[in-house]
Amino acid sequence: MSFFDSTPSGRILNRASTDQSAVDTDIPYQIGSFAFSLIQLIGIIIVMSQVAWQVFIVFVPVIAVSIWYQRYYLPSARELSRLSGVCKAPIIQHFAETISGTSTIRSFDKQSRFHETNMKLTDGYSRPKFNIAAAMEWLCFRLDMLSSFTFAFSLIFLISIPPGIINPGIAGLAVTYGLNLNIMQTWVIWNFCNLENKIISVERLLQYTAISSEPSLISEEENRPDPSWPAYGEVDIQNLQVRYAPHLPLVLRGLTCSFRGGMKTGIVGRTGSGKSTLIQTLFRIVEPTAGKVIIDSINISTIGLHDLRSRLSIIPQDPTMFEGTVRSNIDPLEEYNDEQIWEALDKCQLGDEVRKKEGKLDSSVSENGENWSMGQRQLVCLGRVLLKKSKILVLDEATASVDTATDNLIQQTLRLHFTDSTVITIAHRITSVLDSDMVLLLSQGIIEEYDSPTTLLEDKSSSFAKLVAEYTMRSNSNFEKSVDH
Repeated sequence: MSFFDSTPSGRILNRASTDQSAVDTDIPYQIGSFAFSLIQLIGIIIVMSQVAWQVFIVFVPVIAVSIWYQRYYLPSARELSRLSGVCKAPIIQHFAETISGTSTIRSFDKQSRFHETNMKLTDGYSRPKFNIAAAMEWLCFRLDMLSSFTFAFSLIFLISIPPGIINPGIAGLAVTYGLNLNIMQTWVIWNFCNLENKIISVERLLQYTAISSEPSLISEEENRPDPSWPAYGEVDIQNLQVRYAPHLPLVLRGLTCSFRGGMKTGIVGRTGSGKSTLIQTLFRIVEPTAGKVIIDSINISTIGLHDLRSRLSIIPQDPTMFEGTVRSNIDPLEEYNDEQIWEALDKCQLGDEVRKKEGKLDSSVSENGENWSMGQRQLVCLGRVLLKKSKILVLDEATASVDTATDNLIQQTLRLHFTDSTVITIAHRITSVLDSDMVLLLSQGIIEEYDSPTTLLEDKSSSFAKLVAEYTMRSNSNFEKSVDH
């Protein structure tokens, strides 16, 4: 998962489309062209060796010069091909981002900005493409000139020799095959250079075969947790240190704390404090550099990813729905019956909405849930966790992108149906963690404060109290501005 976090989607799409297409279609064609021209060249050489071997006195130096041209050309052409592939990925990435954010771009009247960015990226891609074409023309021009001079020299030589020394028929045959010989040796070198440039696509695809994979989904039988795990939902974090890559600084720097089973804990902090990283570590999307996370006496690093992730639930910041039906989105693994699904939908206040649809549970859902509102998509995610009934539930700023009414509905549902579960909430709205049992305040990857919200608010000098005051002041300011308008 860390690979997808750190790699732009445009780069992946470029290799899965352009490079894969080159491997599937262009390279076989280039191999065929190279083999065909090489066979023709060998055939001409065999015929020429029988009728006019003297031509090779000139031809061998020509081959040597052509190979020198080829070796001079290839290093630059190879790097230009790599550069072309690198410059194409940002264009695809920018195009995908533009398509997904079309309505936002138009709302803020930023079409010209995105147009300029697209033109800059296109210009950046055109430069190496133009130089690739120019380098190929450079090679072809020199090979053609070399062939022309060689052929002209051969003709002058045949015309200038006294009559009777060489048979006119043999001379004509030598001229015909000599012309083909020059053309074919140029064609062989040109095809070979093109083939080597296309091989860059193979190199780029092979790089993705060497990506380090995630740990195994299922651990060995003796390390598998009990089916009832986690029974209590206790989370113990010990000296946790996390970084996203070996050359990057630590994001979490020695966190040590415990989330007691059945308690509601809110995690707050400014942007970049490490809130989301802590949740990613809990699901082992990012592996810890040092320290460990223990859930109900089991170190999560010792069990399989499926065993871990299938026992936890999360309502993400961006609600995810897939193309299909309501049923396939609520219960993608088909583990529950219709009665249980309806019960979950009723709990999250979506039951009546789904009953109005023609297909009910089998009503269609478009890609990314575009035919559902943002709030409804978030409630579908809530329905999933209600159906699963995990002992540990994580809310990754789950109400950050929904209206206040939906936010209140989600909070009310969580309080009603997850009384025995450990609920960990990353808060965007500070007010959503005020009714939590504990509040964990992170700052630059370390724990600054960890106590009940009541205790922290009573201490006016606490960072949490200052954060709440700042949030309240900002909210009141925005409200006053909206009233004025």
